[in-house]
Amino acid sequence: MSTDTEGGDDRMRKINVRVPETLLEQVEEEWERRGYSSKSEAVRDALRDWVQPPAELSEETLDDLERSREQRERGETLSAEEARERLDLDD
Repeated sequence: MSTDTEGGDDRMRKINVRVPETLLEQVEEEWERRGYSSKSEAVRDALRDWVQPPAELSEETLDDLERSREQRERGETLSAEEARERLDLDD
């Protein structure tokens, strides 16, 4: 989660935004549940994601994740604890 002063610039300017009532109700339900200290912080974080979207995963990475998921579902994987035990590693 981003901080309010990301990038070292802590100057704030106020803007007024009109949103549909249903959207505002969703924001009011979500901001605290997601760990934000205020609705303003949540909206600032959403705006940051809009102007600087998170990096997308490559097709190769998505394929690897799908293979990994399939292996887990077939029981072909080990937990970290099981791997440490098999390799006789200490925590």
